[in-house]
Amino acid sequence: MDYNPGTIDLHIHSTASDGSLHPEQIIEYAVKKGLSAIAITDHDTLAGVRRALKYGIPDTIEFVTGIEISAGFPSGSGSGGSLHILGYGIEPDHPDLDREMEKQHAARSGRNPRIIEKLNAMGIPASLKAISSATGKNETEIARPHIADYLVKSGYAADIDDAFDRVLGKGKPAYMDKYRVPAEKAIGLILSAGGIAVLAHPRLLLDPETGKVPDENLESLVDRLVSMGIGGIETYYPGQTGDQIEYFKQIAETRGLLTTGGTDFHGDINPEIEMGTGAGDLAVPPFVFSRLKRALANR
Repeated sequence: MDYNPGTIDLHIHSTASDGSLHPEQIIEYAVKKGLSAIAITDHDTLAGVRRALKYGIPDTIEFVTGIEISAGFPSGSGSGGSLHILGYGIEPDHPDLDREMEKQHAARSGRNPRIIEKLNAMGIPASLKAISSATGKNETEIARPHIADYLVKSGYAADIDDAFDRVLGKGKPAYMDKYRVPAEKAIGLILSAGGIAVLAHPRLLLDPETGKVPDENLESLVDRLVSMGIGGIETYYPGQTGDQIEYFKQIAETRGLLTTGGTDFHGDINPEIEMGTGAGDLAVPPFVFSRLKRALANR
C-alpha cells in the first residue's frame, strides 16, 4: 500500500475516552476520507482499540493499536501536570497495562466531584448528571474535555480552549490535580506490552515566550525519557510551525528516535481539527508510518 502525505493520522480519540465518534465510526470515516493508516490513541484506555478490532479493519486501511497515557513528569523535574506518552503497536489485552489504566480511570472519576464542587462555588450549576445529559457520556466516563464541552453548551465558555484557559486549566478556579502514572512506569508498561513509546505533542510542553519546557529545556527532558526507553517524538502535529517541526526532527534524529505525527482528532469536541489534515495544513510524510511499521516489526 502507498502512503500519501496527508492520509496518515496516528493520533485519534474515540468515545472510549474524550472523542465524539465511536471506534467503528472512526474506521468508517477514515476509509471515507481516503486515509491509508491510522491509530486510535485514547486517553488511558485500550477499550476503543479493542472495539475497533472487533468491528474489523478494512483491507484499504492500515490500523495500529495505540494509547495516550497521562504520565507524571520524571522525578526531579520542575514541571508539573501531565506528560503525555503515546504507545504504538501494543497488545490490546495486556493485563499489567490494563490494571494501571484502571487506576488512572478511578483517579479521574474521583476528581470529577471536586471539580463540580469548585464550579458550583463559582456560581456555575454543574452536576455529573447535567454534564452526562449534555454530552451523552456515561457519568463514569466523564473527563475534563466533557466538562469543558458542558461549559460551552451552557454558555459559560466561548469554546473548549476558553473553558480550559479561564476555568479548568492548571492554576484556574476549577482545576483539580490527579494521580498520574510515573513517566518511567508508563514507558515500561508500553514496552512490556510490545509497543513503542513516543513523546506526544512536544509543542504543548513549550512556554510560548521562552520556547522551553518550564524549568528544563526540551532536549534535557527527552534525554531523560530516552534513558527510560522512549522511542520517538510526535513531530507532526496541528499548530506546529515549520521551525518547530525541524527542531523536533533534529532532536529525534540526533538520538536515533522515530518521528511520528497525527491530528489529535476528537471529532465534535474540537471541530476545527479534522482527521488526517488537522486545521487543513497538516501532512504527515509517508516515511513516518513506514519507519514506525518497520520498527514494530523488528520488535
